[in-house]
Amino acid sequence: MALSPRSTAAAALAVALAPAISTAEEPRQDLTAIPVARRFNLIGAGVGLLPEFSGSDDHRVMVLPVVRVAWRDRVFWNMLQAGAWLWDSDDRSVRIGIAVEPRFGWEARAGSRVAGMQARDFSLEGGPNMQWRTPAGVFNLNFYQDLGGASNGQTAQVQFIRVLVGAPALRVNASAGLQWFSGGMNDYYFGVRSGESSPGRPAWTARSSTSLQLGVNGSWSPGGRGAVLFGLNGSRLGDGAADSPIVETRYQSVLYLGYGWTF
Repeated sequence: MALSPRSTAAAALAVALAPAISTAEEPRQDLTAIPVARRFNLIGAGVGLLPEFSGSDDHRVMVLPVVRVAWRDRVFWNMLQAGAWLWDSDDRSVRIGIAVEPRFGWEARAGSRVAGMQARDFSLEGGPNMQWRTPAGVFNLNFYQDLGGASNGQTAQVQFIRVLVGAPALRVNASAGLQWFSGGMNDYYFGVRSGESSPGRPAWTARSSTSLQLGVNGSWSPGGRGAVLFGLNGSRLGDGAADSPIVETRYQSVLYLGYGWTF
């Protein structure tokens, strides 16, 4: 895939996240892709339907781990994101830390616009991460550098999250965000090198771009220690990526369904 499932929908699975402001009656809701109460850790598995690569009209099914683990409210692993919180404001409305996430590559697939091209590598990206709670909802901000050396590019994201349903058994969040991709990041995943050009696929250099992301994610706990997890996330690729000759559609979607056990 050209930008990862998280960034094409984003994130995936990656990309739309937790609700509620804390209250005295129950633990503060954690800000993760798995909207369960902060007092719970959770592990399980799920199935995701996501594009073959960013810009592809075709989708593929992937089995994905479902993980939400926190240690002393400082170190965390939430779905595709892991990191640590290094500083909190006195009222804990602002948290600043560091985080890392995967950046999935793609394989050239016969019959697609990337057929005959060189595969793009998987990598890790990471950097500073911030969360800011307000009465209206939660803002997530991050700035990541490619740490694996695939593109040596950068991304930045701002995301707003608001709780739609916050009942103990059913939790649903809505999210909206913008994600910026540097020219280097886009060119690695969306660019066409001179040796990869063909009559229907001219050489092309990608530019920086900003993608719009929207999502709905939730969890349903019918009883006991289990929870059904679900989400639908979509994104619209910015022109610097969508104008690439390998892009079939600028609109991307990710659907996932899973089950996890709390502990």
